[in-house]
Amino acid sequence: MGGSVALVADRVSWEERLLIEAAPAFGLRLDWVNDESLCLGHPDAPSVKGYDALLVRSRSYTRGGLIATLAEAAGVPALNTARAIHACENKAALRALLHTAGVPVPDHRLVLSRKDFEKALDELPLPVVLKPVFGGMGKRVTLIRHADTAQSVYDYVEDLGHAFEQACVVEPYLGGSSVRCLVVGRELIGAAEFESGGTDWRNNAALGNKNRAVAHDPDVTKIIDGVVSVLGPGIYGVDLFRTPDGYVVNEVNHAPGFRAVASATGADIPSAIGRYVQELLA
Repeated sequence: MGGSVALVADRVSWEERLLIEAAPAFGLRLDWVNDESLCLGHPDAPSVKGYDALLVRSRSYTRGGLIATLAEAAGVPALNTARAIHACENKAALRALLHTAGVPVPDHRLVLSRKDFEKALDELPLPVVLKPVFGGMGKRVTLIRHADTAQSVYDYVEDLGHAFEQACVVEPYLGGSSVRCLVVGRELIGAAEFESGGTDWRNNAALGNKNRAVAHDPDVTKIIDGVVSVLGPGIYGVDLFRTPDGYVVNEVNHAPGFRAVASATGADIPSAIGRYVQELLA
């Protein structure tokens, strides 16, 4: 059985183009729909009518969950689900969900004020990482190595951040590498390790750092199974840090870029996603 799917994103990048090209092989038609032009609202609003599903790849850390929620209210299933997207959009809430389910996450503190920040610095050893609760692609993530610069760094959060942008997480710095796992449905499709390079300490895949494929590790598979049990089957980029006590989940991206993982592993991720959407619509 085929289907008509709205690929909801702010632009067509490398991943979206390959998804659109792969779709016909699975009896699907993917139409790019700009996430700024949906005008959703009442369940009878016409903007997503006629589609069998929405594939939500909005890069905004506020739009995706809202769009999925209103689409589901209109009777159009969203991938990922609204519940999963809302969880992934909030780093602090996601870590609470995962920890409660027994999935390992880094030690961290939620920082909503300078008093919170100062207490976090007292409780966590330097160096630490300061990152926004809402955001992605390595943006506004700051490594604080020295106590004498910490307060000046927080000045930027306090003075330039607005409302929810001031909500941050402080966590120990766990090194210059991470493992990005690309999940489709319940299956780990590919995993690659990213290392910071040059003058940038961050190891985010979106920054183009060094990467290499890593073999499927039973410990990684166990963590992926735990993440999927919390969020439900879907399409996720799960970022892991390796610690002396094992892997921990740094974050889960609900609209993952997968170019770097595909390049490192050779995995045909667009086909895996096309097959998964086809199965959901069958």
